[in-house]
Amino acid sequence: MTAQLPEQTGPTQDAQAQGPHPVSERLQHLRAGGVSLMLAIRPDAPPAILYWGEDLGNLDDAQLASITAASAPRQTSNMPEDPILLTVLPENSRSWPGTPGIEGHRDGRAFSTKFATTSWRCDPDGLGGWACVCKAEDVDAELELAVDIELTAQGLAKLRARLTNTGNSPYQLQSLTLALPVPDLADELMDFGGHHLHERAPQRHEFTQGTHVREECRGRTGLDATLLVLAGEKGFDFGTGKIWGVHTAWSGNHRMLAERLPSGERILAGGEVLQPGEITLASDESYESPWLFASFGNGMDELSARFHEYLRTTHPLRRPRPVTGNSWEAVYFDHKLEPLVSLADAFAEVGVERFVLDDGWFSHRRDDHAGLGDWEVDREVWPDGLHPLVEHVRARGMEFGLWVEPEMINPDSDLARAHPDWIMGMPWRLPPESRHQQVLNLAIPEAYDHIHSRLDALIDEYQLTYLKWDHNRDLVEAGNRVTGRATVHAQTLAVYRLIDKLKADHPGLEIESCSSGGGRADLGILERTDRMWGSDCTDAHERQQIQRYTSLLVPPEMLGSHISASENHQTWRRLSLSMRAITAIFADLGVEWDVSKLSAAEREQLAEWIALYKHWRPLLHTGKAIRIDSPDPAFWVNGVVSQDRTRALFAIVPMGTSITAPPGMWRPRGLDPERSYRVEPLEISRSTVDKTPYQPLRWWGEGLTATGKTLAEHGLRIPDLPPDEPVLVSFEEES
Repeated sequence: MTAQLPEQTGPTQDAQAQGPHPVSERLQHLRAGGVSLMLAIRPDAPPAILYWGEDLGNLDDAQLASITAASAPRQTSNMPEDPILLTVLPENSRSWPGTPGIEGHRDGRAFSTKFATTSWRCDPDGLGGWACVCKAEDVDAELELAVDIELTAQGLAKLRARLTNTGNSPYQLQSLTLALPVPDLADELMDFGGHHLHERAPQRHEFTQGTHVREECRGRTGLDATLLVLAGEKGFDFGTGKIWGVHTAWSGNHRMLAERLPSGERILAGGEVLQPGEITLASDESYESPWLFASFGNGMDELSARFHEYLRTTHPLRRPRPVTGNSWEAVYFDHKLEPLVSLADAFAEVGVERFVLDDGWFSHRRDDHAGLGDWEVDREVWPDGLHPLVEHVRARGMEFGLWVEPEMINPDSDLARAHPDWIMGMPWRLPPESRHQQVLNLAIPEAYDHIHSRLDALIDEYQLTYLKWDHNRDLVEAGNRVTGRATVHAQTLAVYRLIDKLKADHPGLEIESCSSGGGRADLGILERTDRMWGSDCTDAHERQQIQRYTSLLVPPEMLGSHISASENHQTWRRLSLSMRAITAIFADLGVEWDVSKLSAAEREQLAEWIALYKHWRPLLHTGKAIRIDSPDPAFWVNGVVSQDRTRALFAIVPMGTSITAPPGMWRPRGLDPERSYRVEPLEISRSTVDKTPYQPLRWWGEGLTATGKTLAEHGLRIPDLPPDEPVLVSFEEES
């Protein structure tokens, strides 16, 4: 039977869809957000997902049974007598030859499991989706399993498992990985690589037999980590092709994988990577896996939109995102009151709404060699504390925020000298330093309490509304130096607990997640914070790719992007203000630049761009993100269309020299095909085209009116633009 929640009209309760239920073989069809998820509940196995993808409509029992019959496997040569059974927790006991869903043992025994479902229930979640809980047990292995399977109103599938030791002897858990099937038409994989200053670089290859594993054991999500593992129809892009993707919502060691068996099964899976001995369950103790998120879409934009709308529902904006002015690239470690007051004045003049004092304000912090862990204001630099600067910033109408790095410690710090046992490492050695720092073990209660008390005191003393929370190194040999045990899992939970407590105790406090830039991009941290720093690279040309793919998961209003100096301090590339501003406009815009040294005319130009951003901010931070796959690789197009499809803003970004002269067409998607739109370049972009030696396009000079379908099918001629000189085009519905 079908458990259906019609879109927009809210939940329609189906009495048969709710539980708890006695266990008998049956199918449970969940529908929400244009997606179907079909569960097979069997008494002799954990739940299995028979189908996940495009909404199949309302199906009766006979129709559901026909789907099962149509897809039932048969025995072939040299195969087990019982067909391979793929459940959400793949088990070797059911002839699954691929990556096992669970690995563990009791001193070498009970190394294999065979769970049987004991009860299940599915209920509306009250938000337009469904939440199911299936409980199972393996009496012989003395383990109980509870699997949460949800389908959110946005069409996101979510899976999580809790494993409980019901025996008297300890159970050593090595891994717990959950899986979803994908169909055989998913024949191409896409994920992401990268490094510091160049995160989220896409990479594609054929979905061949075997296992493609993306595993991160850095103690954080990782600068080279993939946001998603995607499987789709060959050649899928932002607007076309069926795609299935998974994301592990965990900020510590984790994995995602795609696997294809010789027998034809294809799965996407994910879970936490556990260090040796990290999880040993005593009697009645439990382990809870991170959530595995799964999204389906026709094109990457649709797949991405489900994540955006989910975060907007679970983490709604309380107010427009303030324009942030950050001090880092203006003064670095050179903290003096007068230059910072001048910077604050200049920020206020151009329209900045929040001033963030970055690294360098605390004891001994004249460079990055010392001071981490000593979260006291440096009285040599700030004899009156930060109060004179804070008061001046607020007098200019701006909020005040502060940079911190609570999880790290410099060996050259008062805290490290007082508590060397709080530093992560092996009992007999410390890991290699990175950026002259080590990791503070927040899983030690005394270390946690110390850091919490210092942050709590700073927030209270300066009435902080914002913390830029950094995390600048991988966790290497991440252990407790007293016990010698691995501690990445405990550290990750401690960080979550610390953020949750600070936000609960200080309502209105916002936290930006930064980790050497984009090194901690996952839903585990995003559901606790308000902004993510996309990359330490502020070069707008590099940022175009970083933001294009980071925003598959992160909505624009949570993705920090700053206008920096024309000569970028990482790449030395010189870029126009229009390129730097337009890149930041399609995110959460800020300024990271010593604007106090600009001329009055230059500050006026910057203020115009910030005012433009504020005008479009309500659309940019609530609409649907659109990325256009242009036939001309020199031109990237991205935009945002309002939810009611009455207006839109697009950027045409020339990343290089066109392959044709004149350039070809671009075709805006996401508009209502039946409505007519007035299409015009924004006035601030006209000068960009006026500077070229070519005659402007007719539509550029006069604007035009066309239907959404005409625009999507026929398109618009791309104007002649030099590389890195983007323009903005608006679309407004005509009544």
